[in-house]
Amino acid sequence: MTTHSHLVRIYYEDTDFSGNVYHAAYLKFFERGRTEFLRDLGIHHHELAEQGIAFAVRSMELDFVAAARIDDLLTVTTEVVETSGVRLLLRQTLLRDDKLITQAKVTVVAIKITGGPARLPADLRARLVPGA
Repeated sequence: MTTHSHLVRIYYEDTDFSGNVYHAAYLKFFERGRTEFLRDLGIHHHELAEQGIAFAVRSMELDFVAAARIDDLLTVTTEVVETSGVRLLLRQTLLRDDKLITQAKVTVVAIKITGGPARLPADLRARLVPGA
């Protein structure tokens, strides 16, 4: 799988009193990157919900390398590292002009909307990892 890229602009609402991006805002940027990654593969959250499936973040490890600031244009990259029947391990980065700002290891699981784990449908898994 190639790396998916999505651009995000830093707005005033994303920053703290110092003008740097507030640490929790990075979670929003990574979420947008994951959503656009899925959208570009033709996977839409509302269609998953119609099948009784949703994605939930199981764990996330963040490494804040440098600060992002107001008006920065960042690139969010998303790449599938590993999959199983119910789990995706993703690597995500935030870059400013190819300079690493923040990186994340994200474990996402498929769940039934009614509760409990759900297997990823085969067609969806094939789009996430061609050849799987």
